[in-house]
Amino acid sequence: MTSLWLDTARTIDTDSFAPDTRYDLVVAGAGLTGLLTGLLFARAGMRVAVLEARFVGAAATGNTTAKLSLLQGKHLSEILRHTTLATARAYVEGNREGMMWLLRYCEEHGVPVQRRDAFSYAASPEGIHRVDEEYRAGVALGLDVTRESSLDVPFPVYGAVGLAEQAQFDPMDVLRALAADFRAHGGVLVEDVRVQRVKPGGPGTVTTNRGTVFADRVVLATGTPFMDRGLYFLKQEAQRSYALAFRVPGAVPTGMYLSVDSPTRSIRTTPVDGEERLLVGGNGHPVGRHPSPLSLVDDLVRWTEEFFPGAERTHSWSAQDYRPAGRIPFIGWLPRGRGRVFIATGYEKWGMANAVAASLTLAADILGGHLPWAQKLHHRVTTPADAGSFIGANAAVVMAATRGYFGAWFAPRPSGQPDDGMGIVTHDRLRPIGISTVDGATCTVSTVCPHLHGVLGWNDAELSWDCPLHGSRFTADGRLLEGPATRDLRRLA
Repeated sequence: MTSLWLDTARTIDTDSFAPDTRYDLVVAGAGLTGLLTGLLFARAGMRVAVLEARFVGAAATGNTTAKLSLLQGKHLSEILRHTTLATARAYVEGNREGMMWLLRYCEEHGVPVQRRDAFSYAASPEGIHRVDEEYRAGVALGLDVTRESSLDVPFPVYGAVGLAEQAQFDPMDVLRALAADFRAHGGVLVEDVRVQRVKPGGPGTVTTNRGTVFADRVVLATGTPFMDRGLYFLKQEAQRSYALAFRVPGAVPTGMYLSVDSPTRSIRTTPVDGEERLLVGGNGHPVGRHPSPLSLVDDLVRWTEEFFPGAERTHSWSAQDYRPAGRIPFIGWLPRGRGRVFIATGYEKWGMANAVAASLTLAADILGGHLPWAQKLHHRVTTPADAGSFIGANAAVVMAATRGYFGAWFAPRPSGQPDDGMGIVTHDRLRPIGISTVDGATCTVSTVCPHLHGVLGWNDAELSWDCPLHGSRFTADGRLLEGPATRDLRRLA
């Protein structure tokens, strides 16, 4: 599964890895947060390295739907359930500043941007009250939202909230511009280097799979922090969602649409070689806890073909996002990081504006600066609603862990190899193992996650082993893809 953005992306120039080098700042992760953070510090004259485990844009940024919007589905009303009006306003102000910064940057660097109206809509009568809640939240937070009774679209709409003049773009165009700008300011950008451990200090030791470097400060821009200090893997839930691109005969709606009820539907278009492609996404779920992600992809195809007759699929992909208990990202210093390790995580599918807000926050925190909205978010308090979300999410983790081990222990041993594209979780002397066949090659791996020992499940859409506890993911032969884990699975055969 390759995203439209990654499939059409042009080469991004990078640098060689130089072990034992000392930097002022090392950033782990070359998505939007990582590259922009690196650029801001390189502009300040610091020696900065951005180290990416796979390739630029490999994770969330290269697989997003790339909507840059202050209207975020039902997210604003969710935030107001979990925090105060003042804190929610600070979140919106941070997103607004992030959005304006990125739009200015795109204009200055020739990155194409399409301005579009955004809509949060009810796909069923049951969703109307969520639309009303989001409209009231938007008004309370100072947004020029409108309440719409209908939309000019071919799929069912029972009401919507609208916000004019939001934006969309190809995220790899943005990363390419940031990478070139970063390197032009003396930054070092290296792919295929996975940061595995950080020992804070002055300088700190940054251990990677290809050697050690040293840094006065470290920023973890890796989706979720791989360092367990602060227990952020417990404070947020890893979620996976799916997206597809289609050629569609005739006209397509030109706005950006997101349903507020389930199953989620996200709709936008994008120009590709002179034609408008339709992008349809949704069907999100906690990582590793759906029996057949492929069925969710098929469901999106059926929905699109029903409401856009003649649609021809060209791409399908998925993305991983992290939902914080309080619905607001965690940005700032990592507990027990001696004030030298910083994180940015928990964007809950709204990473375009939040990533920029995170980078601006980190620059102000470290270089010195005053962002009132960032200071307010730094000092927000945990509410009963946050605690309830935390308890519920971690109860689900315990259930997933228990179910995984019992499922493996009582699973029958297969009599032969799995069919191509299939994976089976079973056991060997009560040790959970996974057997899969991909492109005719069968291999066996330990399906015990090296992070906190959850039993992995097979993802039949992406042909990967996924952890239902905290979202680590691995290829069929055990190579680490993403998540809080820092090493590969043990290969058994």
